[in-house]
Amino acid sequence: MIISPSVEILNKLIRHQIHNLFLLETVEEAVLARSLPEALYKTEKCFGQSKNKYYKKDGEVFFSIYHSGQYCVFLYFLARQVFLESPECRNLADKVYFLNKTLNGLDLYYEIEMPEVFHLDHPVGSVMGRASYGNNFTFSQLCTVGNNKGVFPKIGENVQMLSGSKILGQCVIGDNVIVSANTYIKDTDVPANSLVFGSSPNLVIKQRMS
Repeated sequence: MIISPSVEILNKLIRHQIHNLFLLETVEEAVLARSLPEALYKTEKCFGQSKNKYYKKDGEVFFSIYHSGQYCVFLYFLARQVFLESPECRNLADKVYFLNKTLNGLDLYYEIEMPEVFHLDHPVGSVMGRASYGNNFTFSQLCTVGNNKGVFPKIGENVQMLSGSKILGQCVIGDNVIVSANTYIKDTDVPANSLVFGSSPNLVIKQRMS
């Protein structure tokens, strides 16, 4: 993977941002260094499946640390890696999570298991809750995935949430579903290969044409 401008600058940038916002302890610097390679590996695997032209350069996976969407995904993987690999440094995982939230306006907690490949486009104002997410999940700005009475949705593969859409509660969203802009799904199942719009309980569900 091509990292622009460099891994060294990325290292310095993370440390500088965390230290200026929250303070970075000496022991946390070592944990960051240990977690970074695996976070970059997962980032490369995720970006490698993107069809966005900005994620490839000269036939290789490309990661610009000054591309907010790319940096957003990377920070999620970094926070989660710190959490999984060094649970004793949970404060550091929190700092990376809050850094992501501060910079990108996205609430994506490190305890949430996103799929290996997921995509986002201008995710400002989005909140991703503790749902089950299938591979190639995509979301945009002002999207919400959350619970109703403690129950979270199950989301299949290749699901796209367009801007302002919401999926809440006891929902099973099938594979290859497009959730239209400003759609509100609550405690409702949506079959695979569908286009859905409107608001529960009066959703309109149409078969997608292949």
